[in-house]
Amino acid sequence: MDGDGSQTTGKCPVMHGGNTMTGMSTMEWWPKALNLDILHQHDTKTNPMRGFDYRDAVKTLDFAALKKDMHALMTDSQAWWPADWGHYGGLMIRMSWHAAGSYRIADGRGGGGTGNQRFAPLNSWPDNVNLDKARRLLWPIKKKYGNKVSWADLIVLAGTIAYESMGLKIFGFGFGREDIWHPEKDTYWGAEKEWLGASRYEGDDRQTLENPLAAVQMGLIYVNPEGVNGKPDPLRTAQDVRETFARMAMNDEETVALTAGGHTVGKTHGNGDAALLGPDPEAADVDDQGLGWINKTKRGIGRDTVTSGIEGAWTTHPTQWDNGYFYLLLNYEWESRKSPAGAWQWEPIDIKEEDKPVDVEDPSIRYNPIMTDADMAMKVDPIYREISERFYKNPDEFSEAFARAWFKLTHRDMGPKARYIGPDVPDEDLLWQDPVPAGRTDYDVGAVKARIEASGLSVSDMVATAWDSARTFRGSDMRGGANGARIRLAPQKNWEGNEPARLAKVLPVLEGIAAETGASMADVIVLAGNVGVERAAKAAGFDVAVPFMPGRGDATDAMTDADSFVPLEPIHDGYRNWLKHDYAVGPEELMLDRTQLMGLTAHEMTVLVGGMRVLGTNHGGTKHGVFTDREGALTTDFFVNLTSMDFVWKPAGGHYEIRDRKTGDVKWTATRLDLVFGSNSILRAYAEVYAQDDNKEKFVKDFVAAWTKVMNADRFDQV
Repeated sequence: MDGDGSQTTGKCPVMHGGNTMTGMSTMEWWPKALNLDILHQHDTKTNPMRGFDYRDAVKTLDFAALKKDMHALMTDSQAWWPADWGHYGGLMIRMSWHAAGSYRIADGRGGGGTGNQRFAPLNSWPDNVNLDKARRLLWPIKKKYGNKVSWADLIVLAGTIAYESMGLKIFGFGFGREDIWHPEKDTYWGAEKEWLGASRYEGDDRQTLENPLAAVQMGLIYVNPEGVNGKPDPLRTAQDVRETFARMAMNDEETVALTAGGHTVGKTHGNGDAALLGPDPEAADVDDQGLGWINKTKRGIGRDTVTSGIEGAWTTHPTQWDNGYFYLLLNYEWESRKSPAGAWQWEPIDIKEEDKPVDVEDPSIRYNPIMTDADMAMKVDPIYREISERFYKNPDEFSEAFARAWFKLTHRDMGPKARYIGPDVPDEDLLWQDPVPAGRTDYDVGAVKARIEASGLSVSDMVATAWDSARTFRGSDMRGGANGARIRLAPQKNWEGNEPARLAKVLPVLEGIAAETGASMADVIVLAGNVGVERAAKAAGFDVAVPFMPGRGDATDAMTDADSFVPLEPIHDGYRNWLKHDYAVGPEELMLDRTQLMGLTAHEMTVLVGGMRVLGTNHGGTKHGVFTDREGALTTDFFVNLTSMDFVWKPAGGHYEIRDRKTGDVKWTATRLDLVFGSNSILRAYAEVYAQDDNKEKFVKDFVAAWTKVMNADRFDQV
């Protein structure tokens, strides 16, 4: 490249294919290889704030000053991206909504809790057109308050402040979302290779949408605003809306409230030619400086902005919180028309002039309001219609329902209320927050352990029960875990993966100990697992004390939204060598997904699997992978025998036989979940560490550390 920046024709000094984007990755060379990257994302090398504790920093934030500045921002229109009607509320709400609205209940992934909207693919989704402008408008505030407020908190807060500035009494807000610094690799957004494809359903059955997906098309947050596959049909769209919102943990009333409340303010943008928009932010050239969809041919801002392609406001007064949405929707007849950008939208027939919203730049000009196909679904679907009419007749009820639903939408992925920070955290405990009462800490832990030791429970019973109680935790939305002891409540006590018959024998024993000592069942279950690990370590020749934090509480049925816990039911558990059915995805892939949700690393996964096998904790007591003659002792036998060349490994139907290389006798049996620790090059490297003669003690210590991490993963009462 010459000094003036022009490209020369000389040979490029970079070794293409070796260290640039043009090189083939390992997974491209061997696409069937087990990809462990999901367990290594967000490495400390990507984090410029190593050692920084955001949760401590945000507690020192001047919350009142920040809110004041955010309110001022809403009406501080910038010439480079002017605010509609002089108010950025609609834009900021859409940004917050599209950050939080990517959450789905099936795996708890998505949501606004990490600031992930700053990175690909979300920053360049078709449904997120021009949200890059909203984040850039927020930059001066982020710059001012620096480390004391995360992008994740700021992005979600912006929509809440926008509603407040337009007259809604908000339900509350909690800070505490910590930023990531690299795109998430764990969230599956779909298998399509094109945006807005139409291949997610089998026929018209909307429930055939693949789990864990919630959006109807690649690149959308919810549903297509023009209709199913871009064709207006409100009744069919209602099916999409119901299924999609249910997968985001919303019922019909919350769905109507959110749809109406989201469209009470702001507008859509389609007054121009979408073909004139430049590339998305991730594809734009360096001189666009991270902004995308720039119209460099025509004006492209203000009234000439193109975003969704639909053009118009939903209500007469789009910068005011009112009941105008239902007034227009229910009191006028609507017909489908094309926007200036060629998108399908609905417009009213014979509307009064005074009911029309004014132009965003010239208040002397009025236009028709519009509705999307999803809006029309609120009118034509019988259930949505009934709720809409009730909200129309009771504006205060609508406002409260929306405020609560908005709070749920923007906080659903934050987990228990103990993680919320700031002066606006509501006092009310909400069922969807999975409340757990505080447990006692003043009981004699030693006495509890002594009673457990004398209970007659086996190592496998104690360890398996504690594991099953804790393994439900998922770091994606901070749900599940041992705190609350919900393993003794419906639906968890009946889950096949929890072995109900075994639980029915173990839990009464532990309940008696809890009643005698004053400890919670949650604490006793975890303590029993610890006792089992300590007993097994001693049998292997090591005296260890497994760390324990008392204070877990016991949830009740009244504190448990049983339906919302259904998606947490395990359909597999590689740690206990169990698979409910055969799935399109291999068991080792499923194990990686569960491991990532639990917040474990690859080497923690390895040490836990090896330890759980020799402890005899397999589901149903199967012997697959139990490569030891000393079952119940915390030895390295799993790794020693897995890596030994004294054996050969042979397929035998649905499992594998481990045969003595000399005699041909079957010594053990195994599943793919066992053998992958010897076949995958990375996992074998970890396995070899623990197979070494000098690492027996290291294995025990590493197992105890990983075990304790799982048991304490949900102790947000300690943050």
